[in-house]
Amino acid sequence: MSGTTSPANRRWLGLGVIAAAQFMVIMDTSIIGVALPRMQAELGFTQENLSWVFNAYVVALGGLLLLGGKLSDVLGARRVFSAGWAVLLVGSLVAGLAGNVGTELVGRAVQGAGSALIAPSALTLLFMLFGASPKELPKALALYGAAAPAGGTAGVFLGGVITEYLTWPWVFYINVPIAVVILALVPGVMPAGGAGSSRRVDLLGALTVTTGLGAAVYAVVQAPEVGWDAAQTWWVLGGGVALIAGFVALQAKGREPLVRLGIFRSPNLAAANIAQLLLGAAWIPMWFFLNLYLQQVLGYSAFPSGAALLPMTLLIMIGMILLAPRLLAAIGPKAATVAGMTLLTGGMAWLALIDPDGSYAADVLPASLVAALGMSLAFIPTLGTAISAARPEEGGLASGIVNTSYQIGSALGLAVMTAVAAANGADRLGDKAALTEGYSAAFVGAAIVAGAGALATIALFRRPTTVAADEDAGQLVA
Repeated sequence: MSGTTSPANRRWLGLGVIAAAQFMVIMDTSIIGVALPRMQAELGFTQENLSWVFNAYVVALGGLLLLGGKLSDVLGARRVFSAGWAVLLVGSLVAGLAGNVGTELVGRAVQGAGSALIAPSALTLLFMLFGASPKELPKALALYGAAAPAGGTAGVFLGGVITEYLTWPWVFYINVPIAVVILALVPGVMPAGGAGSSRRVDLLGALTVTTGLGAAVYAVVQAPEVGWDAAQTWWVLGGGVALIAGFVALQAKGREPLVRLGIFRSPNLAAANIAQLLLGAAWIPMWFFLNLYLQQVLGYSAFPSGAALLPMTLLIMIGMILLAPRLLAAIGPKAATVAGMTLLTGGMAWLALIDPDGSYAADVLPASLVAALGMSLAFIPTLGTAISAARPEEGGLASGIVNTSYQIGSALGLAVMTAVAAANGADRLGDKAALTEGYSAAFVGAAIVAGAGALATIALFRRPTTVAADEDAGQLVA
């Protein structure tokens, strides 16, 4: 390949592989949605534990991202990236071939572990390819960022097509040929090196934070079923918080910790991660309940429901690729993030006005486009600030932290908004008025979270990050 492809072309082909990684990581959280009823019937899931087909993936992904980022710094981003795709391939085969509940959840957890290796190493590789080019880095980040919403929507769309015309295991098998192609491309398009001098990995810290985050997510996810006032909820949540506190103590005392706590003294890194956490906590519940409103209230089947989300996805991609870099260059990441979060808040509040007898054109399309524009404008500046604020040798760690923030925010936000929706009538299937009231309450909750993200950005960004004057530069300098 090196003899026929220029270095510049290889860089952009490498970016295509990295964007495919982000696409797949997000798609695997959404593609199973339409297939769940058939999986429940064939594998024997109860109504109560069916949600763990989604949660097993998200908890493994969110809990192991920090370890994935550290391994990327220690072993080299390209090596960890390839290992992640191999693990994802194995997990997809296990999930597709599963004949019972336990095997299915193991397969989903293995998929999440593979994605936890892929996501931070992918961002590190992106900065290795484009970090030295102030004009190209924002464009590369925009393409990378646009792959996330594209993956989320494609998951819903493909899940409906695959479930209707093939069988549910193919929602997992689709990963296999993609993984094989990417593993074949990596040696020719990805930069080698990048490994740190240390070969030690804080496995105790990784186990502690993964268990702690998993317990916290488990407590919030199960709370609507067992009750927020139940002893189980507070014991498990308390145990998760205690483990996370223990992890922080281990990092403060360890000689080579999984997370160097001093990294959070980098200007705006902590603020950018808080913004990403709140962005995930607002966006994912909006996307989830919007899909339910389309199917359960407006009566859309799986295929039209996925197609109805395409305008929102296209606007996000346009916003991230064309608008966000220019806005960054013009007003800086702090103002751009506040503007994006404010638009997202407005879009959510507009969606809260949905009606049981509403229509897609009046109740969904305009509000969802406002929210999508807000998402596109907030995602790129917070992501770029979080990564560029770290030392070059800690790019994998910074990538792991910011991915963890977004994924854990997504899981916790969805769990809390699910409880809010259920408390307001969304558990009464078949009653369109009750469902609409519940979904509206969830949109209100998501709007509050997005508004909190705007306020947090105003309060916590200690100083604007400078950008180059050229609108095509948008280079983030911590």
